[in-house]
Amino acid sequence: MSSKLKTLVKKNNILEVVADKYCRAILDTTMYKPKSVMDIAIDAKIPLSTAYRRLQFLEGQKLLWISGEINEDGKRMFLYKSKIRGIRCMFNQGQVEVEMILNR
Repeated sequence: MSSKLKTLVKKNNILEVVADKYCRAILDTTMYKPKSVMDIAIDAKIPLSTAYRRLQFLEGQKLLWISGEINEDGKRMFLYKSKIRGIRCMFNQGQVEVEMILNR
C-alpha cells in the first residue's frame, strides 16, 4: 500500500471516529484518567458490548494507551486512556485535512 493510500485510509478512519457517538464518548471519558471497560461503559452510558467493540476499533487506530493491572481477585484488568484531546477536520477545495491534538 502506498503512503498516499495509507494516509487516505487513516484520515477516513479518523473521520469515522468523529462521526461515531460511542467512539467520541469513549475518547471523552478516558481523556484525563485511565479507566476499565466497565467504568467506560457506565460513564459514557453505553452498552458493555458496544464499549468492547469501539475500544477494539480505537485500539486498532492507535488512539488509546492501554495499561494493565491485577485487581484484588487476582484478575488482569486493562485500563484505557485517550491519546488525543481533540480532532480538527477541514474540507478545503476537495481535500480533507485532519489534525489531531495530542493528550499528554
